[in-house]
Amino acid sequence: QVQLVESGGGLVQAGGSLRLSCAASVRTFSTYTVGWFRQAPGKEREFVAAISWTWTGDTSYYADSVLGRFTISRDNAKNTVHLQMNSLKPEDTAVYYCATDPGKGGSYPGTVKYYDYWAQGTQVTVSS
Repeated sequence: QVQLVESGGGLVQAGGSLRLSCAASVRTFSTYTVGWFRQAPGKEREFVAAISWTWTGDTSYYADSVLGRFTISRDNAKNTVHLQMNSLKPEDTAVYYCATDPGKGGSYPGTVKYYDYWAQGTQVTVSS
């Protein structure tokens, strides 16, 4: 069983930045696929970003809506994945969830059903 703990949410003005962190209880977290999703009130949970381990290095994936503004990265020494969010917009307001899975080969990691383990979620609010 993998346990995930999120941190870093909060309130920020439009144009500002936040960094979310997702820490895991497994020592091999560096080889896990990790995704970030978000869910706004009344909306479905949507994909934000993911990072997948391969033998030649990590591969990152981004939703079009955050490409160029958000960056996903690993800190393997701390068993943590970060989501750096810059140039935040009011429409980025949501509860953000990190999720992880040991890996499903070449499957696209941008769907909710890809992941077996989820964190509790952290609120991000961007004021206009």
